[in-house]
Order: sequence, then C-alpha cells, then structure tokens
Amino acid sequence: MSTAVELIRAAPLGTRMTVRTRIPGGYTDALGYLRKRGDDGCVIETRRGMVEIAFDDVHLAKAVPPPPPRRAPRIERAEP
Repeated sequence: MSTAVELIRAAPLGTRMTVRTRIPGGYTDALGYLRKRGDDGCVIETRRGMVEIAFDDVHLAKAVPPPPPRRAPRIERAEP
C-alpha cells in the first residue's frame, strides 16, 4: 500500500488535504476536506462538490493547513 493511501486512511475525517490522482493523459488534484473513507476509496469535499477517489488511482496525498481568512471587500474611493 502506498504512503499516500496510508495517510488518507490514518487522517481523521474533516482533515483538509490535497490528493493527486491519475487520469487519462496525466494527473489531477482534489483540494478539500476528507468526508468519507472506505476500503477502496475516499470522498473529498471540494469547492466544486464531492469528489470520489479510488485508492488505486491515488498518486500523492498530504494534509494542508486551513485556508487563510477571507479579505475584507475593497472600498471604492471617489476621485478627488
């Protein structure tokens, strides 16, 4: 079993992580929160929705820190 899959199996649900998987023609990343984990794969909740990932397709994985706080909206200044 790969170290990346071991990391996913050991991480508590809710851990923010990035998981790189193989796809036809290359790789893709899922960045989000670990929501489910089973014998054959896991589910990562990304900004675009839930992504199901098969452990056989996992290439790399790592836990990442929480996102930075959102910036305050810009205030438009009137021209003098």
